[in-house]
Amino acid sequence: MSSLYPIRFRPVLKETLWGGDTLGKRFGKKVKAGAKTGESWEICGITGSSSVVVNGFLKGNTLEEIAEIYMDELLGESVYSKFGTEFPLLIKFIDAADKLSIQVHPDDRLASERHHAWGKTEMWYVMDAKPGAVIHTGFRRKTSKEEYLEYLAGKKLADLVNETPVSAGDVFFIPAGMVHAIGAGVLLAEIQQTSDVTYRIYDWDRVDVSGKPREMHTALALDAINFGLDSNNLIKTAPELNRTVLLAESPWFHTSLIMFDRPIIKDYSLTDSFVIYICTESMAVVEWNGHSEEIKAGETILIPASADSVAIIPRGKATLLEVFVPQKTKTI
Repeated sequence: MSSLYPIRFRPVLKETLWGGDTLGKRFGKKVKAGAKTGESWEICGITGSSSVVVNGFLKGNTLEEIAEIYMDELLGESVYSKFGTEFPLLIKFIDAADKLSIQVHPDDRLASERHHAWGKTEMWYVMDAKPGAVIHTGFRRKTSKEEYLEYLAGKKLADLVNETPVSAGDVFFIPAGMVHAIGAGVLLAEIQQTSDVTYRIYDWDRVDVSGKPREMHTALALDAINFGLDSNNLIKTAPELNRTVLLAESPWFHTSLIMFDRPIIKDYSLTDSFVIYICTESMAVVEWNGHSEEIKAGETILIPASADSVAIIPRGKATLLEVFVPQKTKTI
């Protein structure tokens, strides 16, 4: 079997009611002319949207296919023992030209019972935000089902949810059960569990292209919402040049920020997980196992779990998010 290498994938672009054109203009994503492109699924193992390899001898294979072939060599022994060949994370870039609906995601237990799926805990790294842009996360105070339903019926749900002004570099950790919405004018990277289960609860009374309101999931959401989550879960980052700074840690993902202007050698001999690099600024070269791959802002790359040591060489001053699945964690 041929040896693995840093793997690149073709983005899966998603048109949305609230999307814009930034993913094409800023990062060169191949969006359709005039399309509202809201999401670029960078690394994904969901059937029907599985990422396709674009480099090396695995070119043309899906992430699902290479996971079935390489198993723990690609994923890590601890990851493979928990998830099998199902890739446990979904990496996206999101361009919110307009605001998203207020929504919530179920946890693992509820998602398994209802959808035979994983729940969805996620985090956002804000790459850019227009003046006045906000993000909604969590309730302004601990509330009850009754109060929540009263505000929802009165079309005043936004009054019950935190609204936080945002700027580039802000991080939000959003556990399953937390109500949330991305505001207009925000560009971000999203790291989440592999799940596409979303309960939409309020859409600002807007309609879709056919003039109809989008479907709401009021009843489903009611059991998924944690009414005790009254924090905005904003994490203000303090990057340190040429050091790895932890941003968020949970049982599902461990994410750090690396800002660097000189070559760094990363030791992953004890990590026992694949590693994902998400480039948010400038560009860098990733070297491992005799292979060299360039990654620039708006791109991602997957490092197989068999990598013990990886060199990353910046072009100027670069910024990467480093993501892997931890073996033992504390929860934010």
